[in-house]
Amino acid sequence: MSLLSSPAPDLLQSYYRILTSGTDAYGQGDELRGVLSGQLEFSGALAGHHVDATDGFLHGVAGFIATVQSVAVLSEVHDDDRSAVLYDAGMPGGTVRFAEFFTFRAGVIERLFLHYDGPDYLAKGGR
Repeated sequence: MSLLSSPAPDLLQSYYRILTSGTDAYGQGDELRGVLSGQLEFSGALAGHHVDATDGFLHGVAGFIATVQSVAVLSEVHDDDRSAVLYDAGMPGGTVRFAEFFTFRAGVIERLFLHYDGPDYLAKGGR
């Protein structure tokens, strides 16, 4: 069962399936690497803004996957080359709300801007 609605791009369906498949399935992030641009532009509350952030992002996702207990999508918007997803992540210490803004190009995620309360994420068990 997918977390996203059927109009969501297949690429995004894969991204969220990977995020919620657990640490054993994630491994070293090889499957996720396949849906990301090699020069991913990323912005997040704890990591800041980086261009060519693919390796760092893969490392950060490993920490997220290791601590997240559930993901509940609240809202999503999609067009041909962009998506936005709002979701609540169940963490050991409570729920943290995330908003992700994606730009796609050539079948991969080229830009990802992630908005959340960094100190709240860490306080609730995030790493």
